[in-house]
Amino acid sequence: MIKVKAQKKLITSHGPINLNVDFQILDQELITLFGPSGGGKTTILRMIAGLTDPDEGFIQVGEEVWFDSEKKINKPIQERQISFVFQEYNLFPNMTVLENLQYALKDKKDTAMIAELLEMVHLTQLKNRKPETLSGGQKQRVALIRALLRKPKIFLLDEPLSSLDLELRLKLQDEIHIIYNRFKIPTIFVTHDLSEVFKLSNRILILEQGKIVRSGRPGEIFGEDNLSGKFKFVGTILELQKDNFLIIVTVQIGANVTKVVATEEEAHNWVVGDRVIVMSKAFNPIILKV
Repeated sequence: MIKVKAQKKLITSHGPINLNVDFQILDQELITLFGPSGGGKTTILRMIAGLTDPDEGFIQVGEEVWFDSEKKINKPIQERQISFVFQEYNLFPNMTVLENLQYALKDKKDTAMIAELLEMVHLTQLKNRKPETLSGGQKQRVALIRALLRKPKIFLLDEPLSSLDLELRLKLQDEIHIIYNRFKIPTIFVTHDLSEVFKLSNRILILEQGKIVRSGRPGEIFGEDNLSGKFKFVGTILELQKDNFLIIVTVQIGANVTKVVATEEEAHNWVVGDRVIVMSKAFNPIILKV
């Protein structure tokens, strides 16, 4: 089990917040941190990894205490046995795919694991290629399996798919799911994409202004009781335009763009780039041939 209890004062683009979280991760559990930008999600990952120190708190992984502000314990990054995957791929450009993986291998004799992972993410035929010759999706696959070769005690994923197009994201979601089911490493996943939340998460923590405001299974958090409607789509805000007392919100949903009206009160903390749910309680579709 992983226990995280941490406080940290943060300065964000939306102003100062006091990050104050207390949660646990069960063995073999994949949880998702979800919520508006600037709420402290990435900082939580960085505190677990040892890249950022909490102002106060306690972090324990299994039987090992990694951080304890009262007892002055702060385990060095290199001793925390974590794997952290970012949006950026961070591959060595002068090494082939295989050499990148061999460099990360904890047990240099465990070459069978490299072969298994390459096969799992369909990269066996590309193992002798340099990163510059790979697509974004292929690079992220290499980054994901390279992180697993360290045999981490906890796997941290900070929006690893956000820079990819929709088709690639869906493919890599499937592959992350396969990898997780194969190795069952406790995992914390940060995302703004609801499809990733539903497909990958055992449990979700909703983070707002540095506080966990709700937790539970995705179906409980985003189920019909909470978001009743005849239809629902997940999209990204492209533009917010004021029109008298209303806000015209331009939202990209998949390959389509639509405009939705919101009140100033509803949209007061929305910003371009936020992920939103567009829904309606009354929907009478008209079908047209195209």
